[in-house]
Amino acid sequence: MASARLSVSVGGAVQGVGFRPFVFRLASQLALKGWVCNSPQGVRIEVEGLPPSLESFLSRLQREKPAAASIQSLEHSVLDPVGYPDFNIRPSCAGGAKTALVLPDLATCAECLLEIFDPADRRHLYPFANCAHCGPRYSIIEGLPYDRAQTTMRAFAMCPACKAEYEDPQDRRFHAQPNACPDCGPSLALWDPLGQATASRHEALLAAAALIRGGAIVAVKGIGGFHLVADARSEDPVGRLRERKRREEKPFALMFPTLAAVKACARVSALEERMLLSPAAPIVLLERLAAGSVVAEAAAPGNPSLGIMLPSAPLQHLLMRELGFPVIATSANLADEPICTDEREALARLAGIADAFLVHDRPILRHVDDSIVREMAGRQAVLRRARGFAPLPVRLSAPPPALLAVGAQQKNVVALTVAGQAHLSQHIGDLETAQAFGAFEGVVDSLQRLYETRPALVVCDEHPGYVSTRFARGLGLPVLAVQHHYAHALSCLCENELEAPALAVVWDGTGYGPDGTIWGGEFLRITRASYERFAHWRTFPLPGGEKAVREPRRAALGLLYEIFAEGLLERREIGSLAAFSERELTVLRSMCRGRVNSPATSSAGRLFDAVASLVGLRQKAGFEGQAAMALEFSIDASVNASYPLPVRGAALDWEPMIREILTEAAGGVAAGRIAAKFHNTLVEAVVETARRAGEEKVLLTGGCFQNKYLLERAVRRLRDEGFRPYWHQRVPPNDGGIALGQAAAAARERS
Repeated sequence: MASARLSVSVGGAVQGVGFRPFVFRLASQLALKGWVCNSPQGVRIEVEGLPPSLESFLSRLQREKPAAASIQSLEHSVLDPVGYPDFNIRPSCAGGAKTALVLPDLATCAECLLEIFDPADRRHLYPFANCAHCGPRYSIIEGLPYDRAQTTMRAFAMCPACKAEYEDPQDRRFHAQPNACPDCGPSLALWDPLGQATASRHEALLAAAALIRGGAIVAVKGIGGFHLVADARSEDPVGRLRERKRREEKPFALMFPTLAAVKACARVSALEERMLLSPAAPIVLLERLAAGSVVAEAAAPGNPSLGIMLPSAPLQHLLMRELGFPVIATSANLADEPICTDEREALARLAGIADAFLVHDRPILRHVDDSIVREMAGRQAVLRRARGFAPLPVRLSAPPPALLAVGAQQKNVVALTVAGQAHLSQHIGDLETAQAFGAFEGVVDSLQRLYETRPALVVCDEHPGYVSTRFARGLGLPVLAVQHHYAHALSCLCENELEAPALAVVWDGTGYGPDGTIWGGEFLRITRASYERFAHWRTFPLPGGEKAVREPRRAALGLLYEIFAEGLLERREIGSLAAFSERELTVLRSMCRGRVNSPATSSAGRLFDAVASLVGLRQKAGFEGQAAMALEFSIDASVNASYPLPVRGAALDWEPMIREILTEAAGGVAAGRIAAKFHNTLVEAVVETARRAGEEKVLLTGGCFQNKYLLERAVRRLRDEGFRPYWHQRVPPNDGGIALGQAAAAARERS
């Protein structure tokens, strides 16, 4: 078993409490080498050794920490070992300014949880209890330094008891800026759809719970915005929520009252349990159990996974303790709109969706969605980086000038560099609506004010039509445009603290290609200064362009036209052609022939869509990636065979594979077998291209690598063949990682 290195950043009350000696003793017990030191952000640790010992180190670090210590944030990456001879306590690190660190919003700590359920405590049943170890941070802070006067809590004057806690260095509420109690802090109210209060304080919570229990949909104001909450056990409220929110099939997030309740519905590994219980308290994608689940099918139709989180704030703990069953807890918005944060705004935007509103009077300065994580290849992978993670920074290899990276069009995240670190914003979302663009502008302005930094450079995507690109070019600053897939590659390179050269396998839906085609199935050789396109999937026409994203049948038609050309209409044995009317087929064939609104694409994402269509799994998609997900879900994992895949020049030719798939589908071969062979073929394409490129380091990035089967098989096969694969852990592989890659590209320009 090969050794590895963990780079760990710990934030919170971890200085002056014996934390470094504790780490020294723990590492020594586990025979790990490396170092620990204080930093302006908390504590930094590097340990290397065998993977089981590293896993034990992470688990025990949180479980056995000194009694006076509190871990508020913990991020780690698995890196290559460097050969430390022993373990030692180093002098404090001087890098980075204290004023540049803003902690994320943190889940309720064990001490506060005990208090709110203790009838003898003065914070009994108080939904806004917090301390220096937990509670809102990023969602309420207006400026630095971080003190109460620069948070949205400044309107609440502390009572004498709270002030005494706040000023006592021995108290865990010492300088806890959101400190409050029922006598001086925020309070709850239940509103009807007209904004009239029908109950207050704990009675409001009890009344909201009764409404949910009776089948109502209640908008609940949390730390970073509103959730729409409904009984997840009943098809009726879940179905009404889908209808009202105009969300036909996309899975809803679920909140469970306890870990035991989660384990009754889903498989939970040791790592997944740690993710559920972590200070970030994200949504964790878990494999649902075939039997015993109380969750309505409409919560995640046709999906073998459930997105589950545990309560992360006192209000949620109180509500879930009162209910005692799982609920839908989905972001309170319509498609492509940001989450609601203000109660008056919620009344207007959620009219006709929510039956009642459980609100409070602590203002939310910035919207922060729930983060989403998944166990991938034995590690945590962040798929949406928001509450609990944002705005923690990622170090850049070469400090660029102060810059703003504005990200992509989809799953937008922006980044601001301060002192050589890229501070990544929370997930903003798709910039498709005026509300979403307004949220984007607000986050850009908020980051600059928070860190008191004005960028000298703005970095954007090369796509001229992206809203973020047009915004960047309108700022009047120097602009650096970075190719989309190069940014994906650098995001993975930067997160893993690697140096070029490396081969980056960058597979996603679409990205603007310098050659005028739509890229998305790329193999990029990352050099010391730039990149070169080493290989790619053979291109095919995409009739209707962006329309094909929601219609997998169009991607399939493009592949079929590329194979059969004018003979396409005679291929009546191809089942997916039945998804079109005669008129549609005639029009779309003409579009492909004349290349009218039918751009050429090498997209791996569209290749997934096409195969899902060809085997009859999905002809139209209700949300992005649904067809590819259906293909992944259908895999027969016992199948190890693959299809032929010749390489013609720089292009990987999918045609022999597609011809065999057509033959097998027509012959009644199960979709699960075809799906497995398709995925296996893609993995072999990665391995074979890595051989041809001759690069030991192989980066796996882009939205397609959210596919657990694809990623894990690729990692295994690459390792079997002597390569060193790397993938994302703290930053999303999808377009949520583009801003980091853009910042890294600017840093490379400077080095």
